[in-house]
Amino acid sequence: MSVPRRPYVLLVALFLLVIGCSAGAVQTTDPSAPRGAAAPEASPAPPRPVESLRPPAEIPDLGPQTRAQIPATARQAVVVTGQGPDSNRSAVTLYSFDDPALGWRPGAGPWPAHNGMEGWTDHHLADDLRSPVGVFGLTDAGGRLPDPGALLPYDEQHRFAVSGEGFLGEPLEGSFDYVVAINYNRIPGTSPLDRTRPLGEERGGGIWIHVDHGGPTQGCVSLTEDRMRELLLTLDPAKNPVIVMGDAASLAL
Repeated sequence: MSVPRRPYVLLVALFLLVIGCSAGAVQTTDPSAPRGAAAPEASPAPPRPVESLRPPAEIPDLGPQTRAQIPATARQAVVVTGQGPDSNRSAVTLYSFDDPALGWRPGAGPWPAHNGMEGWTDHHLADDLRSPVGVFGLTDAGGRLPDPGALLPYDEQHRFAVSGEGFLGEPLEGSFDYVVAINYNRIPGTSPLDRTRPLGEERGGGIWIHVDHGGPTQGCVSLTEDRMRELLLTLDPAKNPVIVMGDAASLAL
């Protein structure tokens, strides 16, 4: 009697099934790679440059006390920097604040200028021949000549005429052809000719930016006529312009 062969047939069938499954499997590794080698890693992405965060620019050469006097609403600043506490020569630079991320940016200048005959003071008095140190608003303009297109309210008056000679014998005629009132001891929103003195007459007044006559002033700041026109066309009441004025040492405080 022969021995049954069924167990062997079943084993062969199972072996063929295993071979068939292996043959149909998806190959996920490089067949040429050595056995046991790890799959190549992806190259790391190059590091992204980190941009340095710069604080908004401040007006240079101004100390913390001076900067604290500039109103938060001011977007234009006329900076008058005197050469010394007793000097009547100075430089004027116009700054603007249009983008908070950038801060204060120079827009024009520096322009040569004159100030009071005896220099500067932080306690201006009438006839002391010194220009007041501080930060003051610029809200009103005027002059003997027609309005050149000023953005500030402009008062054209023949009363801005002036004659005589300055401290160096230079003619004063034409000095008030264009003026911008500096809001020291005056009422903002009035003509530069208004003589109201809130601090009293003894504290002086009538401090203006006006046309330079080639010599020191009694307390005003003076620029050449072309620079005065440029200033009148630039100062914008919507930007609450101010003037920051004084000798360099005082402004650095």
